[in-house]
Amino acid sequence: MAEKGIKKRKSEHLRIVAEREVAHSGTTLLEQVHLLHDALPELDWDSLDTGCDFFGKRLDAPLMVTSMTGGSELAGRLNRDLASVCAKFGIAFAVGSQRIMLDHPETTADFAVREVVGDGVLLGNIGAVQLLELPAEQIAGLVEAIDADGLCVHLNPAQELVQVEGNRNFKGILEALDRLVDRLDGRVLVKETGAGLSPRTLEKLAPVGVPYIDVSGAGGTSWTRVESFREINESLQHTGKVFSDWGIPTAHGIIAARQIMGETVTVIASGGIENGLDVARALALGANMAGFARSVLLPYLKGGVDAAEKYVRDMIDELKTAMLLTGSQSISDLRIAPKVLGRDLKSWLADNGWEDERM
Repeated sequence: MAEKGIKKRKSEHLRIVAEREVAHSGTTLLEQVHLLHDALPELDWDSLDTGCDFFGKRLDAPLMVTSMTGGSELAGRLNRDLASVCAKFGIAFAVGSQRIMLDHPETTADFAVREVVGDGVLLGNIGAVQLLELPAEQIAGLVEAIDADGLCVHLNPAQELVQVEGNRNFKGILEALDRLVDRLDGRVLVKETGAGLSPRTLEKLAPVGVPYIDVSGAGGTSWTRVESFREINESLQHTGKVFSDWGIPTAHGIIAARQIMGETVTVIASGGIENGLDVARALALGANMAGFARSVLLPYLKGGVDAAEKYVRDMIDELKTAMLLTGSQSISDLRIAPKVLGRDLKSWLADNGWEDERM
């Protein structure tokens, strides 16, 4: 019965994300990052280096298809098809939540796409609240079961609070996360799910030594809004609508993560990443990589693998265009490219006590 419940919820999530207007009505604030044009870049397009290191492997581009919903009838095909797209372009791939595997190991095949990914980066996924319910050893088994390179742990208290099935207890997650990081020798990526990571949250995470952070900021898919479209009780639907624009803009999260976590932590920018210019702006703010989910899911659902491949190809070309037009030979160069920040983003920074020179 529990399996049917999870599958029904995950199927509902995919349907709502594909068919309804679920975007945060605010902004990522990435449009507030103005990269300075270089009319004499002295670069050759064909020699631009978009490669980066991630989980001990080399990616051809600093991109990741981030975790989507798991445990539905569509999950297996979705994972295999999008994993094949990632393998073709040499970018990272993360499966959706593996929670259903804990009680129903027969669903492992829906997530086991190592053969498709090949030598590329493959990440598992679990909710942070599951760390309270299970020992680190059992959680680590999810990584081994699909031969993943590491595990995404998603923080989603806002979404949980507007789910009938959602958790209400979040006490002890930080300690449990600390144990998991030790058990997996640092092969852990901590992420939000569209509401962003605040400076306060990042300051709590810093002592744990998490080496990978995905800010997953506001401005993209709002999971509180998604939940408000589900057939749940009226009170929770109302709460989901009230908090549908809750969160911290992606651009602010990137800057906060870089400033608080330091240069040794890999920062992934996701939440409203739509194109290669968004990626370039995120990297110029200090991110190492960018992630996206719904923006590739929609073309995939409409046009299959070919449409998803076109989307990723265009994103990489747009990133290279931004690199050439800013005189950036490599991703490292782009991260220090000259930029001007808009008023709204500066206001977010000032309200947190950060001056421009901290950029």
